[in-house]
Amino acid sequence: MRALRRAAVRSMRSQPGPLALSARPTRPSYCDIVQYEIVIPAKDPGSAILALHRATHATLHKLTTRLADLDLPAADINVLANLADGEGRTVGALATATATRPSTLTSLLDRLVRRGYVVRQSDPADRRSFVILLTTDGLAAAQRAAAAIAGLERQALATVTPAQQAGFYAVIDALTEVSR
Repeated sequence: MRALRRAAVRSMRSQPGPLALSARPTRPSYCDIVQYEIVIPAKDPGSAILALHRATHATLHKLTTRLADLDLPAADINVLANLADGEGRTVGALATATATRPSTLTSLLDRLVRRGYVVRQSDPADRRSFVILLTTDGLAAAQRAAAAIAGLERQALATVTPAQQAGFYAVIDALTEVSR
């Protein structure tokens, strides 16, 4: 992985234009690094888990590229998309929805608070906990994230039959059950 990162940075340095590191006085942003294509074999008879992992990385790469102007990592996009309906969520509910550990989610939420996308408010039903709510800017970013996800899914599923989709979800459910 380090070699891949070094190759990406070397490649960025040799590229003319705004991504060239020599032209930047500061560290490149997250989206500067993900602009480079990831090549993944289309058909691989190997492990379903490894294939799912590769597909996840390819999908997240495409998603972060489509939303590059937000300069957010995939985990932040995931949280925003889960809040796109405008309803507040407790940290626990958001952790479950995003499949993120609460301790990891706390630092992620801190980043989103600093960016002005979310606020924490005391939960009226339980004053010991918080509800995470989108700000106006956060709602706009969350709706863009949700739309990008829906568009990517529509594009991916355009050539997939309902039976194939059902099979995919059966595999996902089985992997989720084994992981519990």
